Amino acid sequence: MQYFVTGATGFIGKRLVKSLLGRRGSTVYFLLREESRDKLPELLEFWGVGKARAIPVFGDLTAKKLGVAAEQIKALKGQIDHLYHLAAVYDLAADEESQVAVNIEGTRAMVEFAQAIDAGHVHHVSSIAAAGLYEGVFREDMFEEAEGLDHPYFMTKHESEKIVRKECRKPWTVYRPAMVVGDSRSGEMDKIDGPYYFFKPIQRLRQILPPWMPAIGLEGGRVNIVPVDFVVAALDHISHQQKKSGGCFHLVDPVGYRVGDVLDIFSRAAHAPKMSLFVNAALMGFIPKSVKKGLMALAPVRRIRNAVMKDLGLPEDMLTFINYPTRFDCRETEAALKGSGIACPNLQDYAWRLWDYWERHLDPALLIDRSLKGACGGKVVLVTGGSSGIGLAAAKKFAEAGAITVICARDEVKLKEAVAEIRAHAGPQAQIHSYSADIANEQSCAEMVAWLAEQFGGVDFLINNAGRSIRRAIESSYDRFHDYERTMQLNYFGCLRVTMGLLPGMVAKRRGHVVNISSIGVLTNAPRFSAYVASKAALDAWTRCASSEYADLGLTFTTINMPLVRTPMIAPTKIYNNVPTLSPEEAADMIAQACIAKPVRIATRLGITGELLHALVPRVAQIVMNTSFRMFPDSDAAQGAKGGKPQLSAEAIALQQMMKGIHF
Repeated sequence: MQYFVTGATGFIGKRLVKSLLGRRGSTVYFLLREESRDKLPELLEFWGVGKARAIPVFGDLTAKKLGVAAEQIKALKGQIDHLYHLAAVYDLAADEESQVAVNIEGTRAMVEFAQAIDAGHVHHVSSIAAAGLYEGVFREDMFEEAEGLDHPYFMTKHESEKIVRKECRKPWTVYRPAMVVGDSRSGEMDKIDGPYYFFKPIQRLRQILPPWMPAIGLEGGRVNIVPVDFVVAALDHISHQQKKSGGCFHLVDPVGYRVGDVLDIFSRAAHAPKMSLFVNAALMGFIPKSVKKGLMALAPVRRIRNAVMKDLGLPEDMLTFINYPTRFDCRETEAALKGSGIACPNLQDYAWRLWDYWERHLDPALLIDRSLKGACGGKVVLVTGGSSGIGLAAAKKFAEAGAITVICARDEVKLKEAVAEIRAHAGPQAQIHSYSADIANEQSCAEMVAWLAEQFGGVDFLINNAGRSIRRAIESSYDRFHDYERTMQLNYFGCLRVTMGLLPGMVAKRRGHVVNISSIGVLTNAPRFSAYVASKAALDAWTRCASSEYADLGLTFTTINMPLVRTPMIAPTKIYNNVPTLSPEEAADMIAQACIAKPVRIATRLGITGELLHALVPRVAQIVMNTSFRMFPDSDAAQGAKGGKPQLSAEAIALQQMMKGIHF
């Protein structure tokens, strides 16, 4: 047998050629563009044959008679038993012009070529999309009944099939595969398409919620999914049975699934929460088109929709097909496959293989540079309070990653020591700079901002780390109002001075990221930290306003609700010696993550739990925090005493043990 295949380099085509070459004495000619000549060695290796059995025919799908040279056509005339036409655009998001050129005109060129070489039988691989949005069951003998062909993909699939039916003078057969996914045995797939678009939302759901928690899914119409190995096996088997012209076969799953069922199957394959409750997408149909059109005319609505779709990795047209109305009869296919042992496997049996292959090979996140060097290498990073603690640990990471690292603090001696320590850690090639400034002082801060603009043209990343903490109960602060003033002066106004001084430069470049080191206390409303928490809460509120104002200018903000960290700032409070804390290096990792991923907020589970508790049951939250307030005494400094070790109750010690771990 001698075969000719278009689309032999595609996902289905490669596997069909391999299957055809498995037949004794077979030779496969395949269409190949001249610019794809370098793919030939890889293709031959995949097929496991030499050039004598897999022979490229150079041409162009969009040219007349496939652009094949006249002498080549003459040589092939009368030699091809079966011609398989698989070359097509299978992308819903492709523009109409390219789909018309390939799917319609390419099919016409194939028919001309088939007749020129006097092919024995033409096998046109169409798609269930040729039925359009037909309401009800679409049979294999139906064609003209197709409806809802407005979308270019549906229209071009239908029209290409019409060309074969009306213009091909050689015996022909049409095959309509359903939505083709990866191999049911290996999960192998070459691109993200169809149900794969929903894998990223499922993955994110898994990251947010535990697998035992019920989730809400989306219900819709029926979708038909088939693995590529079934399509290839069925196509190979049925095509060799065909003697007469005019047959049509639906290569579909006879079961079929609703959209909600498919999402639930893949959720279970991903060990994500099971979808126990479904919202029917058909409800959207009750909204008049005029209302939908009016809403989409509003710029904020369009921006939100586009942002959500982009974040989830969904193409714009995807939601259009959620309520897909067509089901497919496949009795002719089942009859042709009877006794062959070829049958479409159950999706539930191989979904886990598809998921596993996607997560290992196709997940878009695999292509993202998640290194600090990729985010900050060669960029200017300013770390305030960079001479010790969290700031110093973070500066080491930035310098090591190749950033132009600038640290500022008040003490020049400590700054010099810090620069030497950073250089010893990051190497002599590291670009380290320091500036002595008191950001609580307006003039000092302005001078630093001017120096940064002159020396570096501003900054790309600002880490607002400088701050002070005071642990003292309000009842011990009646005569210490200055505690609130100085805390607010540094933690809030100081950060604002630096940020607002650097924002104009960021706006001019339309890029910049600000990381504000806040506190877990803002989420939990920690007792004895009223001055500190109030100053950080003010900074959090300002950041939320700023992030909204600058969202369209390329500037982003991250708030880190930092848990307790072992730094010189907490050293005076001896009770913290008994409390699990983060190391400065672990805190610096959180800052690095803020610069890489640029999330709106980074918080620990304990902090988020505290925030939810205060939002949902505020009275309960007050009782919990008041109990902890009475358990743990004020520090020596707050009590005006010196020496002595704080005595903890058995309940306090037990609470400490419960809170062990980095979540604290």
